[in-house]
Amino acid sequence: MTSRGDEVFVSSYNSHQIEVYSTSTFTLQRSLTIPGLGACCYGLVACIRNNCLYASDHSNSSIHRVDLSDTNAVKSWLVGSEPTGLSVNKAHNVVVTCGVNKLQEYTTRGSLVREISIQCTDLTKPWHAVQLSTGDYMVSHGASPGVVTIVGVDGQVVCSFDQSVLSTVGQMKYPKSLAVTKNDDILVVDAGNNRILSVNSSLSSVQVLSLPVDDGVQGPWGLYLDESQGRLYVSEWGGRVWVLEIVALSH
Repeated sequence: MTSRGDEVFVSSYNSHQIEVYSTSTFTLQRSLTIPGLGACCYGLVACIRNNCLYASDHSNSSIHRVDLSDTNAVKSWLVGSEPTGLSVNKAHNVVVTCGVNKLQEYTTRGSLVREISIQCTDLTKPWHAVQLSTGDYMVSHGASPGVVTIVGVDGQVVCSFDQSVLSTVGQMKYPKSLAVTKNDDILVVDAGNNRILSVNSSLSSVQVLSLPVDDGVQGPWGLYLDESQGRLYVSEWGGRVWVLEIVALSH
């Protein structure tokens, strides 16, 4: 799930389409058909500068780029095996998280800029990576127990959670999507525990985000933060999407 301006983009399992909703009326506006899109699209991200939408294709190890102008033209290219989360970095390139412990950065036309191999054999199943203002990447590792790390562009792990910090909220289980605030704090989908965690940029403080949802989120998966509108979008594996009003997220 991702957003661009007044539109929210949502993918569903085995649909081969991306649904586009209005952020003001929350009604379906249209659907984008992506030829060749596999059953598992685990990552979506929109780029305002390049006026496009990227979709990761886990089944076919590829990325699909949809031109969001009137043409809706689709360009696709192969990436590392089993791509999951996507993000757009400071250079306006798309960053792909691959199941072989790699981050790959591509231009909007699919040219490989660089590949970052995460230099830690103890960390597996990287799921999503977002770039911080420092240039380093915050990476979620979708295992159980799960962890979030900060990785440099050289692939070295800069830091990871100290267990004493996690003891305040309990171990993460299958962390998935990430969202970064303007202050470099991170929101983490803790999928196995049906909650969203708020983590500071040094990984020294973590807290459970209080959400105005009576029965709590169930099977959270996707995450998109729109601080300008004070909104947090949370998608669930079952297909439900929450639009939550937020106030302050800083630690």
